Amino acid sequence: MAANKAKQASKASELRTKTDDQLKDRLVELKKGQFNLRFQQASGQLENTAQMRQMRREVATIKTIMGQRARATA
Repeated sequence: MAANKAKQASKASELRTKTDDQLKDRLVELKKGQFNLRFQQASGQLENTAQMRQMRREVATIKTIMGQRARATA
């Protein structure tokens, strides 16, 4: 569990180094990925259900970083 949190922390620090445009592009990719995973789950083809949770959390991290940046510039 602690290793997973450490992995997420490094992921967040990596995301913070990216530009706003790169974050927006990654957000679009993740949304498309979530869409595909929902279809796989509905059709019973999804093997690794943890992928959905990982994508959802990465989306939340990106949105948090973008919100922090927006508040910092305002």
